Amino acid sequence: MPVSITLIGGPTALIEIDGFRLLTDPTFDAPGAYQLPHVKLEKTIGPALKADAIGPVDAVLLSHDQHSDNLDNSGREFLFKVKRVLTTEAGAKRLGGHVEGLAPWETARVRDGYGNTLTITATPARHGPAGIEPLSGDVIGFVVSSSRKETRPVYISGDTTWFDGVAEVARRFKCGVVLPFAGAAQTRGPFHLTMDTNDTVETARAFPEAMIVPLHTEGWAHFRQNGEDLRKTFDALGFGPRLRLLEPGLPTVIEAP
Repeated sequence: MPVSITLIGGPTALIEIDGFRLLTDPTFDAPGAYQLPHVKLEKTIGPALKADAIGPVDAVLLSHDQHSDNLDNSGREFLFKVKRVLTTEAGAKRLGGHVEGLAPWETARVRDGYGNTLTITATPARHGPAGIEPLSGDVIGFVVSSSRKETRPVYISGDTTWFDGVAEVARRFKCGVVLPFAGAAQTRGPFHLTMDTNDTVETARAFPEAMIVPLHTEGWAHFRQNGEDLRKTFDALGFGPRLRLLEPGLPTVIEAP
């Protein structure tokens, strides 16, 4: 069955699949400067929807909790209003409460009152080049698989570049929709912390049966590439029909090609 995705802004999107509602990395703060321990980030575009306009969600899928472009102050408040929050093991310890930590390849299940189930598998992610882990901290992505066999899995990469962990996700899951966190984020040095156009194309090649729906491409000054860069790259390489750029605030039905 098709999946509906509403881009809120940055990495934040509402994913509706088989009656379940999932929210990725909640960021609802207004534009402005945000000081982290080692760098200042500038948010340039506010969310397309406010937190109180989202409505109930079955789970938040939080790739990591330490960077304000993935979890800001309003996002932290939002976590306390939802039933389930899934994130890294380290993040769960920091956030406490009902937040659940998953290591790569561990699973959690979300059920409704009609016997339907989503299996959410945590996937490896690397927030930059090899060796970045002590600086960036732990990050995970997610694969969402439905108990309805006609619904293909959905992969949310989280903040990661292309590396063998993403390739392994492609080997294990035949996803129909892939949401790479792109934008070529750059803060610490002349290297990217999220997927650039090359990484996103590699991801598209690894998931040949999936529609590619990028997140994390607009809204922050440290994003070095945007959706139009992806469009030009995909068109030039013949992948254009498989790329779907979202309009913020507009629910968009995505079907596997």
